[in-house]
Amino acid sequence: MPFRTLDSLDAAGKRVLLRADLNVPVRDGKITDLTRIERLSPTIRELSGKGAKVIVCSHFDRPKGKRVPSMSLRSMADALSHVLGRPVAFADDCVGPMAEAAVAGMADGDVLVLENTRFHPEEETNDATFSAALAALADVFVNDAFSAAHRAHASTEGVAHLLPAYAGRLMQAELEALDAALGNPQRPVAAIVGGAKVSTKLALLGNLVTKVNVLIIGGAMANTFLAAQGKAVGKSLQEAEMHDTARTILGQAAAAGCEVVLPVDAVVATEFRANPPTRTVSVDAVPADGMILDVGPASVAALIARLPSLKTLVWNGPLGAFETPPFDTATMALAKAVAAATERGALRSVAGGGDTVSALRQAGVVDKLSYVSSAGGAFLEWLEGKTLPGVAALG
Repeated sequence: MPFRTLDSLDAAGKRVLLRADLNVPVRDGKITDLTRIERLSPTIRELSGKGAKVIVCSHFDRPKGKRVPSMSLRSMADALSHVLGRPVAFADDCVGPMAEAAVAGMADGDVLVLENTRFHPEEETNDATFSAALAALADVFVNDAFSAAHRAHASTEGVAHLLPAYAGRLMQAELEALDAALGNPQRPVAAIVGGAKVSTKLALLGNLVTKVNVLIIGGAMANTFLAAQGKAVGKSLQEAEMHDTARTILGQAAAAGCEVVLPVDAVVATEFRANPPTRTVSVDAVPADGMILDVGPASVAALIARLPSLKTLVWNGPLGAFETPPFDTATMALAKAVAAATERGALRSVAGGGDTVSALRQAGVVDKLSYVSSAGGAFLEWLEGKTLPGVAALG
């Protein structure tokens, strides 16, 4: 690995500043999903178990450099205490006298959560003085927040240059999974890219055609590619201004020897709502008043039939409007087939992105793929081939 992990850290007696991602979903003041906190817990348990003083820092939401009580990390500290099954202390600031006093009062093995780093505007500007104030609290820096690694902020990048820096277990797992998916994958490797707009995934598509053997395009962005090939797509969501771009991507794929797979049939309706009357049609016969809202059964069957020929699969984006039945059918069927192939040991499957994770959870397979990234923007930027500042700083 090109970065240090906890395997090479003698943590006993050390003050460890652990950059976590406690930016969890909250509704009506209550945390609705503990996944990120649960995934953080192994690193905390390991460091605490080795006798480190574990000082957790994180951002939450967008307070824009001001103290916003509803965006405090106090409730996240309570949730972390519940997940760990042990007391977790809380400091009312992340730098300055209150943070310093809280750290000074720690015993070996203790866990402390600092207040929201974004209560200070210097966090997002990667201010050198603020980075130094954070670094002064600790002897060692451990980054376990891959999901924030695409941001060059003080707590993700700045402090890593001021202390010996290591990857936590979650960061390590994420980077190893991504390297196995695209960095040095077992081939043949395929990528599924779905979602609404080609325009938001241009960099992703451009990078993937040079990295994968097969590029499978679904979601509404497939409509744009179909329309760019001269097919009538009725009232379907598509980007007419992106037709030339879609044709360029197809040309780049051909030049790189990457096969692009588009739907051959589609489920259409004349209105977008739950359980409307639907028809399954060829993509060459979409009615003028029809909207393509899901990939059709023949397309899904063909994708599932391809799985035994693949060794690696990367997935970002659903095949259809999966939140609205029955337009979840294709995504659910493919998700279950990918999970089954993964469980047989025949396929390495790596998925990420908010909608993708939601779809996999809806299919009941989120724990059955090789790795499902809880990172959103960082996962996408890594797939785009970009250097992530928070990762680069660990090198």
